[in-house]
Amino acid sequence: MTQGINQSRRNLFSRRKTNVIRPPWSKDEQTFTDNCTRCDKCINACDTQIIKRGEGGFPEIDFSQDECTFCKQCVEVCPEPVFDTSATLPWNIVASIKDNCLTEKGVWCQSCKDACDPRAISFTMAVGQVPKPRIDTEACTGCGACVSPCPSDAITLMP
Repeated sequence: MTQGINQSRRNLFSRRKTNVIRPPWSKDEQTFTDNCTRCDKCINACDTQIIKRGEGGFPEIDFSQDECTFCKQCVEVCPEPVFDTSATLPWNIVASIKDNCLTEKGVWCQSCKDACDPRAISFTMAVGQVPKPRIDTEACTGCGACVSPCPSDAITLMP
């Protein structure tokens, strides 16, 4: 019982929110939240306006309206040591398709494929069924271009 209470207290004060996506090239969550002053410079610099104020005022990515173009404007404008530009990849996230995809209901939809510039989303044909989406995780950049066009909100980005 005591262990459960201690765990609850720890979670109460924890800054970690597991489903949060920080701007590209962000350092680990602990370093990011320790050094970010929540000045909003990255939010204002974002060309596609996908960086929003999240929980605690920290910047996080919202792909519901647009995608990340990896322009690095958020990185360049930030005065704090929260980004690692030496990293080869901007982040370690890829698209994932949930069970509520329209193709699971027999509806022909390929809006995610049409929005995907790196062509990481393809559709597998099957006799008597609508084509089913497949994501090539090696080709997916995690840009989020496939998220907003999806009419059933079936695409999420995750590590």
